[in-house]
Amino acid sequence: MKKHILLNALIATALSAALLAGCGASGSANATTTAQETTNVGSEASTESAASETKASESAAAETSAAESKAASESTQAASEAETAPIGDTSEGAMKIGSLKGPTTMGLVNLMHDVESGSKSGYLFEMQTQPDVIMSELVSGKLDVALLPANVAAVAYNKTNKGVKVIDINTLGVLYCVTGDDSVKSVKDLSGKTVLSTGQGASPEYVLNYLLDKNGVKDCDVQFKSEATEIAATLKEDPTKIAILPQPFVTVAMAQNDALKLAFSLTDEWQAVSPDSKLLTGVTVVRNDYLADHKDQVDAFLADHKASTDKANADVSGTAALVAQYGIIVKAPIAEKALPQCNIVAITGDEMKTDLSGYLSVLNAANPKSVGGTLPDDDFYYVK
Repeated sequence: MKKHILLNALIATALSAALLAGCGASGSANATTTAQETTNVGSEASTESAASETKASESAAAETSAAESKAASESTQAASEAETAPIGDTSEGAMKIGSLKGPTTMGLVNLMHDVESGSKSGYLFEMQTQPDVIMSELVSGKLDVALLPANVAAVAYNKTNKGVKVIDINTLGVLYCVTGDDSVKSVKDLSGKTVLSTGQGASPEYVLNYLLDKNGVKDCDVQFKSEATEIAATLKEDPTKIAILPQPFVTVAMAQNDALKLAFSLTDEWQAVSPDSKLLTGVTVVRNDYLADHKDQVDAFLADHKASTDKANADVSGTAALVAQYGIIVKAPIAEKALPQCNIVAITGDEMKTDLSGYLSVLNAANPKSVGGTLPDDDFYYVK
């Protein structure tokens, strides 16, 4: 168990996500063994002595387990606090921006660095690992701008009674099937298989379900996990498992086990069954009440976001160093390898509206729940 704790901690550090830990129980097992040996002692004195030793052993085991549990809890809390610690301009009036720890934030790191170095100001950034946390903070007004999965943005629009607008597309398709199973080369090959995935209730779930349906696959068992770290740990132990992962976690997982390979890209599979739309991953939204009072700031952010993403694509090495610096991926060489496959963009205006509305229409036709029950109206799209 202790080995398992250490393994999870190392994997979580490598992926810069929250620590997954538990407390060891081997001490209790030793205590039980000691108690069993005690019953085999003939003399009363020996029994009392052994019982005393057993009690001491159990007490020591309990203390050890408690210490391990406390350490794990403190490590988890520290990781969580580091993950959500604000980055940038903490002055009053700064735009509060929330993003997911992955490709969407990788497109922001150059801007984040500019703000921290003092060459720009007016932005305060926060990273999370779960889209529902970002959406909750957006709806409550804690965040002004949020980078969300494309379908979650539509859900937020419906949930807030048209209270948000999408201002750009920040990430195109980043989902891949990863496995060491050579029989898997396309979505059709997932028939009869068990597939691990993150993103339940977000784009990965609905995209995968749509592709399975379009390919006539009815017997694929999709098992959702809350963290990509958990899936990476499983793949490291058993590369024959099959997983749907986003970049950069694909690159990280493959670096941990050379038996893994890219079986197929979900972007390619999407194009094969839906050539008139694009597979999207992330978009940027703003609260309407914030936009009404800070239109110039929002327009300035759009320009700064584009400059940051352009630099991410042009200066891969420099951006990879920042990705490591901000803890999105700990090792810069892995970040540098993953960046070109993350499809980081900053698409605005009519092109944004065309691409996003087409994608949401496909999801809505397959499952209206995926977009919050109904397609957003034209006022969902911020087109200057």
